[in-house]
Amino acid sequence: MQIVIALLLAALPVLAACSVKDKPPVSVTPQVVPGELWVAPSGLDDNPGTRSAPLRTLAQAARVVRPGTVVNVLPGTYHGGFRTDVDGLPNARIVFRATERGRARIVPPPRSKRDIAWDNRASWIDIEGFEIDGSQHVAGAPWRIGIYSGGSYNRIAGNRVRHIAVDVPCTSAGGSAIGVDSYYRGKHTDVIGNVVHDIGPPGCRWVQGIYVNTPATVRDNIVYRVAEAGIHMWHDAHDVVVVNNTVVACNTGILVGGGDFYYTEGPNDRTRVLNNIVFDNRYGIAEQGATGKHNSYRHNLVFGNTKADWRLAPGMTHSGTVAAPPGFVGYSRSGTPDLRLTATSPALGRGLADTGLATAGLPPASDGGTDGAARGNPPPAAVDIGARP
Repeated sequence: MQIVIALLLAALPVLAACSVKDKPPVSVTPQVVPGELWVAPSGLDDNPGTRSAPLRTLAQAARVVRPGTVVNVLPGTYHGGFRTDVDGLPNARIVFRATERGRARIVPPPRSKRDIAWDNRASWIDIEGFEIDGSQHVAGAPWRIGIYSGGSYNRIAGNRVRHIAVDVPCTSAGGSAIGVDSYYRGKHTDVIGNVVHDIGPPGCRWVQGIYVNTPATVRDNIVYRVAEAGIHMWHDAHDVVVVNNTVVACNTGILVGGGDFYYTEGPNDRTRVLNNIVFDNRYGIAEQGATGKHNSYRHNLVFGNTKADWRLAPGMTHSGTVAAPPGFVGYSRSGTPDLRLTATSPALGRGLADTGLATAGLPPASDGGTDGAARGNPPPAAVDIGARP
């Protein structure tokens, strides 16, 4: 018996060595279980944030979120002037969403202390479906910015941002309805399906609608009555995709620019401006400052801009442009325009279908036709120009 035990003990180190050294390493990705919080006008910030015992403020929800949290905001009125600074993760985004689009309304508090309605410094954040309404300002600091994104890989989608910066002095401090900024090392944000209107004091060139200082995607937004540019790129903006937006009644429709760089040396290059309606502004689509030779302007409807439809840098061209009235259902410079397209609109079916990464690095179309048709693939389905509901 002693001989058998001795033999087993002698073999143990050999077995251990085989089980550890011969086994390949295993990479384990931690699983993040998303949680939910609820916010309601009837809630209390001392509550746990469940559906039956919701929180009262978005500021409190922002303090207690963690990666993977979904913050459900029920219809009602909430005070703005808060900051979100807890990061999500690539596999566990933090989502702030109105449970009914446009019915969670964010307004200034009775005495406003901050000039930004929603100041987001975090990354991997979604802000979805809110109304940011600065028209209710009573006292204190008026809102200069509606939604500010200073982080990376955020999504600002389906919001209505209105009456921002209308009461501010016209200074170089500037303002915007939605600002995507590189100052805090932000890298990329998607701005999708928002409605932006009545932004800035008339004639103030420092106040923009959607203001982009990083690589970004700006898609399917409706923008009207903005003091300067409906969509404006500056600072470290480059590789921005501006596609299927409708911009009317601004000073400049879309401005592609670069300068006053924070972390890059410029220029704003490889930006693509595709399938947009730019109508009844003072200037249509323009370049300004340091811009590159690889920017492309394809299949936009640009018409009726009183000073000039196009102001591109020398040597730059546009292709596939529709130069005709867009044919909106109901358009006026005042009130709420109906920017849907009629059945006879020249924008129907005239858009560039392939607007994604598949077009990166391809030469611009020379004849205004459908790009990619000569590459042996069947022609893609026709798409419309302008914001898609």
